[in-house]
Amino acid sequence: MIRILLAEDDDVMREYLARALERSGYAVVAVDRGTAALPLIEAESFDLLLTDIVMPEMDGIELAQKAAEIAPAMRVMFITGFAAVTLRAGKQMPQARVLSKPFHLRDLVMEVDRLFESETATGGL
Repeated sequence: MIRILLAEDDDVMREYLARALERSGYAVVAVDRGTAALPLIEAESFDLLLTDIVMPEMDGIELAQKAAEIAPAMRVMFITGFAAVTLRAGKQMPQARVLSKPFHLRDLVMEVDRLFESETATGGL
């Protein structure tokens, strides 16, 4: 099963995203900030880091950069409601996908499905 680490500081958004992904067959571990995500990345294996960019303590870009050092094979997808932040994310983590808020939950699930469809189609996971 594909494992997703979700870092989102908004409680309601985090709950909605986690529930939508779990209903679509993904295993989700959700945390409320980047500093809570790092120890999990060090201790466990995740296929995707799905992170908000604007969060207290550590923003999603910094989290993704540190995560890339710890788990270079883990994919990254950013979610944000700030256009200027989207541009910065694209420059600093060009291999990451960016999903801009507002988005429909099915759009998120479709983006995550796309990230992994080549592996699941070939049985690579």
